Amino acid sequence: MEKTLYTITIFSENTVGLLGQITIIFTRRGLNIETLSVSPSAIKGIHKFTVTLYSTEEVVRKVVQQIDKRIDILKSYYNTDEELVFQEIALYKVATEKFLEKGSVEELIRKYHVRILEMNNDFVVLQKAGHYDETQKMFDELSETIGVLQFIRSGRVAITRSKVERLSDMLSGIQEKFGK
Repeated sequence: MEKTLYTITIFSENTVGLLGQITIIFTRRGLNIETLSVSPSAIKGIHKFTVTLYSTEEVVRKVVQQIDKRIDILKSYYNTDEELVFQEIALYKVATEKFLEKGSVEELIRKYHVRILEMNNDFVVLQKAGHYDETQKMFDELSETIGVLQFIRSGRVAITRSKVERLSDMLSGIQEKFGK
């Protein structure tokens, strides 16, 4: 079976130890988490976990069902890339001298839509937002041309293409059901 990159979105209250409880579900199934990010969501008091992994839809569906059984989880969903708007952020630290020797700094900035976050006599820190292949392409080019002193990439941040969070729809349905 062909594996696809899936993004699992998990909504919960901000509970101590929940991340460990979630990751153990993946570990027990022998699944590797590709990226992970956690932040407050658009709904006050609710946090959003965004996890990516390569798997089959059948396995991902079972993982989401198992995550939903956790008492601290409000709801979890899975999506493919087509159903999401997503990005990641990468930071690159390069030597200032080599960066300036490269030639056209302006060309690099225009080509990759890069921001310079810090520049001093020793190093330059560049920021690139984009999809994995875009941030990797820039890393590869910088590595080949001037060398990269340090590199870090965030986990995926993603929102669905629907008008509101899917959790909002679920919570509205519960409120209507109980007349609140």
